Parts: sequence; structure tokens; C-alpha cells
Amino acid sequence: MELPDIVVPVREGAHNEQLRYALRSWAAHLPHRHVWIVGYRPWWAAGTRHIPTHQRTTPAYVNTTTAVHAACEHPDVSDPFLWANDDFFVLAPQPSPFPVLHRGPVREVFAQYGTRSSAYVAAMRETHAFLVGLGYEEPTSFELHVPLPVHKDGMLRALEAAPGHDVHKRTVYGVLNGVTGLPMRDVKVARRGPQFDPASPFLSTMPDSFTNGAVGRFIRERFPDPCPYEKRGRR
Repeated sequence: MELPDIVVPVREGAHNEQLRYALRSWAAHLPHRHVWIVGYRPWWAAGTRHIPTHQRTTPAYVNTTTAVHAACEHPDVSDPFLWANDDFFVLAPQPSPFPVLHRGPVREVFAQYGTRSSAYVAAMRETHAFLVGLGYEEPTSFELHVPLPVHKDGMLRALEAAPGHDVHKRTVYGVLNGVTGLPMRDVKVARRGPQFDPASPFLSTMPDSFTNGAVGRFIRERFPDPCPYEKRGRR
């Protein structure tokens, strides 16, 4: 069986050190064929393949929708592919094929956020209402900060089913296509302190926690050497 490609949407920015270390972690631990950057490719990421897209400033979800749509329609991207973000780090060797992982029922994820209000939580509630309205009484959340295997036709159907919605695309894809998998806790680390599991096979960061936090130092120490996707020197 052919290895899948990794597809990662990247917003405009100068260097993107999170992406640099994500690529190093994927090169070390995540079996794959090619890495495709969709959107903006930093000059140093010359070893990756590239699908340029027009990017909007707001709302942010439009850019990721454009990116996954472009990947699904590109004939050279593998089917399935692994959908990842530029702040997903893989810290232990992974099997091939890569398993589907999920976060459990969306209603249980609500409980983890309590009364907190944010655009992310609002989108989660909109996604839940949208899926319940389609007859899925107990939809599963696939909004983990780990790679997700994606079949092109299934994702395109999911995007078509929810046009104009600021929904969680991973969850809509998983639920509408009857995807099953293994449950796990999310691995996003938003704070600077040492409150993360160094034994976790996956970690994800925020820009501040990566640049200034203990988790960022931990990741940089784990992957000190450049990988084949990096061009050395300066532009």
C-alpha cells in the first residue's frame, strides 16, 4: 500500500518555526510519501510540495476550507492523505496506515469547556446543532490536534453539505462519512508552564507556548537537526 501524503494549510508569515519543527517530527516519526503545503510556503521549506491559494484575513476558517478543498481536487495529492496543522508534532514512531483518532462525543467536549465563550466553542456548538439537525443524535468530535486520514470524495461531500458554516470540518467529515476510530484526549498546550505530558506521542502548541513556553523548549530539544524539507542558509 502506498504511503499517504501529509497536507498542511499554512497562513502567510515570515518563518513559521512551528512548521519547521512539525516537519522535523513528521520526517522522523510519521510514515508518508510527500508533504504538501497549501497556501503560503516559507522560502526555507523548499523540500515540500506546494499548492498556492489566495488567503483572506478573516474569517480564518475560510482559508482552511479553501486549502482542504484544493488538496482534495489536486490530482497529485494522495487519496487518502493525512490532514495536519503546522503546529502538530509527532514525538514517537507511528504505524502505517495511521489510525483515525477522535475526541469522543461532541456533548462531552462541551463539558470540558464549561461556560467559556470563544469563536472555537461557538463553532463547536454550531457544528453540533448542524449534525443533530441532520439526524445524528450523538455526533463524535474529530477536533483533535493530531493528523487525520482524509478521503477526498468524503471531504468534498462534507464541504458541500455545510456551505457557509463556520463548522468544524474534521467533525463534519468524520460524522457524515461514518468514520470510526480510537478515542484520546486532546494534546493542545496553550500555556507556558510545564503542564504537559512529555511521554505523549503527540503535542500541539499555540504560538506563545511554542516560542516562550516549556513545551516549545521541549520540542526544539527533541528535534535539533534539520530535515530534508528544510533549505539551509538565509534568503
